[in-house]
Amino acid sequence: MSDPAAAPLLACRDLDLRYGARMLVRGLQWNVRRGERWAVVGPNGAGKSSLLRVLAGAQRPAAGTVALAGLPADRTAADALAAIRAFVADRWADPFGFTARDTVLAGRFRLRGGDPDAAAAALRFLEQVACAHLADRDVRGLSRGERQRVAIAAALAQETPLLFLDEPVSHQDPRQRGSVLRCLTAAAQGDAARTIIAVFHDLDAALRFATHALLLSGDGAWHAGTAQEVLTAENLAQLFGVRFIEACAEGRRIVVAE
Repeated sequence: MSDPAAAPLLACRDLDLRYGARMLVRGLQWNVRRGERWAVVGPNGAGKSSLLRVLAGAQRPAAGTVALAGLPADRTAADALAAIRAFVADRWADPFGFTARDTVLAGRFRLRGGDPDAAAAALRFLEQVACAHLADRDVRGLSRGERQRVAIAAALAQETPLLFLDEPVSHQDPRQRGSVLRCLTAAAQGDAARTIIAVFHDLDAALRFATHALLLSGDGAWHAGTAQEVLTAENLAQLFGVRFIEACAEGRRIVVAE
């Protein structure tokens, strides 16, 4: 008998992704398992953000299927999806003056009345992204980096096994970038390990974060595997059309464009 714990938390079968007449991803066969940290990498316009929306069930693929915990992503009710996955986009619209605390509390709405620890939990997740001091601030007055970290805290507060992040460190300074990456790495460990799939343009952040990587070329081709075997200078040079140099610094692998 197969082990349910070994079953993929996310499974793509024969997935096609199009934008107009362009075939961005063709025939994606992809399994993602609990506790893995995936970096999705590719050039501008390759379909990374669109793929994330398809995986989250917010957009239908051109063909093929996505299953989240065995459920079809595009045919599952919103409340059921909210118990499986959280999603952080690369931009936010804040028409109303919610505090950072209330924004994080919104991430726990799916728990409704069964969440007596909601206020303490919201503060705990704000602390994890170094935003506890912003708890009573109006999110409309936050910097983009602060607002991004509050969005991540809200997604973590949703307490789902699967987390999708679009450019999670794009607005962070070097200190906060490291803090966010450590927070996300910790969230993917332990008894309640999250599985995290994140889009990155920052290759150093991708290398620091990822156990696995999915490369998208934007012409239908894709390459998935461990970060060690996929995020290489040779693969990245072919993907971006520029030469990359690979080195090791203080025991950590670095890949930079020449």
